[in-house]
Amino acid sequence: MLTIEKITKTYGDKTAVRAASFSVDAPMMIGIIGRSGAGKSTLLRMLNRLTDSTSGDVVFEGQNITALRGAHKRNWQSQCAMIFQQFNLVPRIDVVSNVLHGTLNRRSTLATMFNIYPDEDIHRAIDILERLGIAEHAAKRAEALSGGQQQRVAIARALMQDPKIILADEPIASLDPMNAQVVMQSLRDIHEQDGRMVIANLHTLDTARRYCDRVIGMRDGAIVFDGTPAELTTDTAREIYGADASFSEATTSTEIETTPAARYMATGIAAQ
Repeated sequence: MLTIEKITKTYGDKTAVRAASFSVDAPMMIGIIGRSGAGKSTLLRMLNRLTDSTSGDVVFEGQNITALRGAHKRNWQSQCAMIFQQFNLVPRIDVVSNVLHGTLNRRSTLATMFNIYPDEDIHRAIDILERLGIAEHAAKRAEALSGGQQQRVAIARALMQDPKIILADEPIASLDPMNAQVVMQSLRDIHEQDGRMVIANLHTLDTARRYCDRVIGMRDGAIVFDGTPAELTTDTAREIYGADASFSEATTSTEIETTPAARYMATGIAAQ
């Protein structure tokens, strides 16, 4: 289904991703973990073709994605939706219009200029917002919503593309613990209910263990772990995060688990 073969990205004498290889035979939810600067975001951007690789191949359903150009590349990007840490919404327009931007790749230039959408698309956008629990905010400006709500709008926009793959680049890094759980559960539900592949970059091991079927660990641009959540041991965590990292650094984060209760929950998850 999806094969990444020795994908590499260099910037001058710096290698951001080093000969990364893995394959996915069926839709699943995959977490990519590692310290900041490990190459996680660059890897996702190469999968989506926001960044061109220096070498290597990405093949999806028999098609070499790295070779696509022009309209074929844009078509791939509609099939491989991207969700960003900072949401990338248009803050001054309403929520529904932001969601409808997920259809821009298949709309005419004239329709885009005059902000014209078919009734069918508008109803579908509202249905997706309802599914994500934020339909009551449909008419509000995006900037009026909380961070967690804005991220769910970004997820809704991705679903409007009807993608085969959803890539989420640090989707909960800027969210509080409660909103982080809501967003991660939304992504998990999309995978389970729609049968879509979801690949998410995550800072913490415990989040990957809780929501993902498979975990890929990156360090210094290379994949150093690829396995199930149950295989993530203390030694494995130190290999991913560095020998000088404490186990708590790999399993908790002030960005997500900030309260004693949350840290207790994270410890419990890791012990399973």
